[in-house]
Amino acid sequence: MPLATANGVRLHYALSGPETGEPLLLICGLGMQAIRWPEGFLDALAARGFRTIAMDNRDVGLSQGFDEAGVPDLQAMAAERNAGRWPQAPYDLSDMAADCAGLLDALGIEAAHVMGMSMGGMIAQLVACDHRAKALSLTSIMSTTSEPGLPPGTPAAMEALSTPRPHPDDDLETFLALSAKVSRAIGSPAFPAPEAEIHARALADARRAWRPQGFARQYAAIMASPGRAAKLAALDLPATVIHGVQDPLVPFEGGKATAEAIPGCELVAIEGMGHDLPTELHERIADAIAAVAARARTA
Repeated sequence: MPLATANGVRLHYALSGPETGEPLLLICGLGMQAIRWPEGFLDALAARGFRTIAMDNRDVGLSQGFDEAGVPDLQAMAAERNAGRWPQAPYDLSDMAADCAGLLDALGIEAAHVMGMSMGGMIAQLVACDHRAKALSLTSIMSTTSEPGLPPGTPAAMEALSTPRPHPDDDLETFLALSAKVSRAIGSPAFPAPEAEIHARALADARRAWRPQGFARQYAAIMASPGRAAKLAALDLPATVIHGVQDPLVPFEGGKATAEAIPGCELVAIEGMGHDLPTELHERIADAIAAVAARARTA
């Protein structure tokens, strides 16, 4: 995986698809490494003519970490938010969006289609809003505007996400059990992943990079970032929102609010989909991304 310096941060990235294809930046979710984009999904995007750029966000995978910033007190940050104040964090989502724009610059890409899932969708929204010249189109998957009043994730999903796992070298059985618990708690009820696949993905992540402190700082970045509805209302580019109707972590209302905030945005609501990218939906999601890219070409 190559390394580039963008926005002053060392970022790892991987390119796939036809070299002459339209560039499509893939922005990962909370704690997600670039290797988590399913190969079948990348193949589906390549078949539609995209040259994908999959990056490790700062503080995760093989990209630069911020361990010198320490571990944020997420409970104290939540208390600040509940009191109507914006907490401080080592960095926020706008910094991560600047990383994305900087990576495109470092790769000599004038502009790209921008797609992100979950936290990556939040970052993708800010790339389109704050770095408009870098975005040809916007696809926000299983994400939200982060405005107050939108429903939170289910207690089971939030608990599964926040339960720390041991390193597999220390306790493999518990690591695998908790990995499966997270997948079942947030995944697609109509398209459950095989347990062997869940275990293999989790182990690949842990063997490549084990960075729970980075996960906590990314979580803090979400909590420290204000809602984006006003910025999204000013967007003037083709956009689509893809969201599972049964998403337990970022409920469907978040995706609906995002689509309603962006002028002319298309909402693709998928029954049976939760907070993941099931194999059965790769083609449908790739079609939706191709459709918004086609709108950008004719805009």
